[in-house]
Formats: sequence, C-alpha cells, structure tokens
Amino acid sequence: MTTPSVTAPAGPAAEPDRSTGARPGPGAAEAPRGPARRDAEATKAAILRAVRHLHARHAQADITLKAVAERAGVSAPLILKYFGNKDALFAQVMSFEEDALALLDAPLEDLGRHMVRHVLVSQTEQGADPVLRIVFAPLHRERGETLRTNFRAQVADRLAARLGGPDAGLRAELAVSALLGLSVMFGIVRGPEVRAADIEDIVERYGPLVQAQLTS
Repeated sequence: MTTPSVTAPAGPAAEPDRSTGARPGPGAAEAPRGPARRDAEATKAAILRAVRHLHARHAQADITLKAVAERAGVSAPLILKYFGNKDALFAQVMSFEEDALALLDAPLEDLGRHMVRHVLVSQTEQGADPVLRIVFAPLHRERGETLRTNFRAQVADRLAARLGGPDAGLRAELAVSALLGLSVMFGIVRGPEVRAADIEDIVERYGPLVQAQLTS
C-alpha cells in the first residue's frame, strides 16, 4: 500500500518590497535594525565627546578631523558620513543644550550635589566636561561669542528660570561659577589632591557650596 505524501502547510507569505512590489527570495532575512541603529548612535556620541574634549583644549581652527577621528577611534570619512562636514560637526559642540539638560536634571533641593557629581563623572568616565569648554571661548575668535551666548542662554539663564525668587540670575551665575572653578581645577590644573579624592567625598564637600547659591 502506497503511503500518500503529505505537503507541509505553507507559512505566511513574505511581505513584498513596497518600493518594487517584489517579494524577497527564499531564505532572505530582514536586515537587523536595532543593533545597527544603536551602534550608529554610540559612534556619533563618541565623536561628539572627542570634539568636546579637543574643543576645551585647542582653538577650533587648530582641530582637524584626523585628530577627532583618532580620539574617537573612528575614521575621518565616517565623521563626514554622520555629520556632513567639519562646520556642521562643530556647530553641535557650540551648543550646550543637551549638556544643560543632563547637568540640571535633579530636584532643586539636591541640584548642587548633582551638578558637582555630573561634572566629575563626565570628566573621569566620559572624557568630556559638560561646561568646561566655555573657558576657552577666547580661543575661538568670532565663534567665541556664539559659545558665550549659548552658554548664557542654555545654562545660566535656564538655571535662573528654575530658581525663581530674588536675584535668581545672580545666584545662578554664582553657582555656575563655583562649578566652573571645580572643572578647571580637576580638568585643566589637574590638582593631584582633588583628582585622587573619591568623587562622593568631593560631592559632599563641594556640593553644599554650589547649593548655597541655588537655595539662598
């Protein structure tokens, strides 16, 4: 007796390519999207960290794509792929928008400690201080004024708006001044005692100094 052959039920039909109407061939797999996108974002972030690091130490005219690429661990053509050109790349580091969002992301009653911790962690773990590059505005000639304007609007004025009350603008500028002093000592002077200290110890010692301006 002959056993009848059994045909396995067909799986769901492959979706056609919407641009051509063609269906993918047998065994065709959809290209992964999540990891590739995450890798691209991580690479862009590394490039921007490298630019911020160099921007806080050198005149913009002296910073080459090669130097950025070497610090970021990528190729110069990859930088152009993601940012288009050198001017577009540097336009992003002239802004403090994203840095300010992270720097001020804490309740007001703990903001001083948060700001101190954020500056130190950014320098030690990410290699880029969120605000230190404003110190080098004079190096960047006409672009320096753009850097100053952005810093005032995106950092100091934004902080003042959160504080409210009498002398909010003055208190905000004094708090940021104290923070910049710590950034300079840690990142530029590279004071051996402050760099050897535990971050949380500095937060507990220095945070109240910044907080005093925020809540006085």
